[in-house]
Amino acid sequence: MHPESTVEQIAERVERLLVRYEELQRTNALLAGQVQTLTQERDSLRSRLAAARGRIEALLDRLPTNAPDSESLAPVDQRRAG
Repeated sequence: MHPESTVEQIAERVERLLVRYEELQRTNALLAGQVQTLTQERDSLRSRLAAARGRIEALLDRLPTNAPDSESLAPVDQRRAG
C-alpha cells in the first residue's frame, strides 16, 4: 500500500466522520427541541389534571353525606320492574 493512498483514505474517512458528526448535531438539536416541547405539554397537562381534581374534590365535598337508600342505587330498569 502506498503511503499517500493511506493518508488519502484517512482524510476521506475523517471527512465522512465530520459530515456525520454535523448531521448528528442537527438531529440532536431537533430532538432536544422536541423534548422541550413535550416537557412543556406534559407540565401543562399535569396542571390541568390537578385543577380538574380540585374541581372534582370541591363537587364531592358539596354532595350530601347521608347514604342514599338502596332503591336509588338500583338501575332504572330494576326500579320499574319492582
